[in-house]
Amino acid sequence: MSLSGVCVTAVESRPAGVIGTSQSPSRRPVGARVMAFVALTKPRIIELLLITTVPVMFLAQQGVPDLGLVLLTCLGGYLSAGGANALNMYIDRDIDALMDRTSQRPLVTGMVSPRECLAFGITLAVVSTLLFGLTVNWLSAWLALGALLFYVVVYTMLLKRRTSQNIVWGGIAGCMPVLIGWSAVTDSLSWAPVVLFLVMFFWTPPHYWPLSMKVREDYARVGVPMLPVIASNKVVAKQIVIYSWVMVAVSLLLTPLGYTGWFYTTVALAAGGWWLWEAHSLQNRAKAETTGGKLKEMRLFHWSITYVSLLFVAVAVDPFLR
Repeated sequence: MSLSGVCVTAVESRPAGVIGTSQSPSRRPVGARVMAFVALTKPRIIELLLITTVPVMFLAQQGVPDLGLVLLTCLGGYLSAGGANALNMYIDRDIDALMDRTSQRPLVTGMVSPRECLAFGITLAVVSTLLFGLTVNWLSAWLALGALLFYVVVYTMLLKRRTSQNIVWGGIAGCMPVLIGWSAVTDSLSWAPVVLFLVMFFWTPPHYWPLSMKVREDYARVGVPMLPVIASNKVVAKQIVIYSWVMVAVSLLLTPLGYTGWFYTTVALAAGGWWLWEAHSLQNRAKAETTGGKLKEMRLFHWSITYVSLLFVAVAVDPFLR
C-alpha cells in the first residue's frame, strides 16, 4: 500500500500575486472586503468538516446531543479550520498567483493584504482555541489546535512542496473533526472516533487525487509534487483503488465493535460498493490510456463527497434505529 517515494525539492519562493489595482485593500468596498475575509476561511471545505463532526456527536450521545453544545462545537470548528485555511493562503500566496484554480483568491487579487491575512488567521486560531476550551472542553480545544498546527506547519510548510505523499499525511488534519465531535460530548476518546478517523484518513487521497489529475498542469507549473504530477494515470489509479478498498473495509469495523447496527452497515456497504465500482472504473480507463475528458476522473471526486455525506448521516441516524 506504499506510495511512490519520490521526493521533489520545494520550489523557489516566488513573488506574491499581483494586486489587481493600485488602490489600498483597506479602501476597497466594505461588502467586498467582508466577502474576501470569508473566502480566506474556505467555507465550502469547512462544510465538509462539519458534516463529519456533528454526526459523531449523535453517535457519542447515542441520541440527540445538547444543541447548544453542537452550535458551539460547530462555531469553534469553523473558526479553527478557517484560521488554518487563512494561514495556508498566506504561506501559499506565491504559488496561488501562478495557478489557474487559485488565481482569484483574496491575497492574489489584492483584496486582502498579506499582513491582514496573517493577523486574521492567528486571531481565528486564538479565538477558536479559547472558545473550545471555555465553552466545550479543553480536550476538544487541544485537538482543534493540533489540527490547525498540523495543517499549517506539517502539511503546508513541510510536506506540500516536497513529497508526493503530501496529501496522504497532510490529510490527518482533516480527520481530526471526528475526534473533536466525540470529545465535545464525552470529554474523552474511544475506538469509534478512531475508526472514523481512519476512514477519513484513507478517504482523503482517493478523494483528492482525482482532482489533482484534473489540474495536474497547475501543480506541475508551480513545482508541487502531487502524485499525479510525478506518476502516470495508471499508477495514480492503482493507488486510488488500494486506498479505497482499505477505506471501505475500515468503515465496516464500527458494527462488530458494537457502536452501530444494521442501518449504518447497510449504508456503508451500499455506498462503499458504489465507491469501489467508480474507483475500478477509473482504473480501467487509466489502463486503457484514456486521457482528457474521457478519463472522467472528476466522477470519483464528486462521488467521494456524496459518499462521506451518506456515511456520516448513517452514523447520526443509526442510534435511533437500534
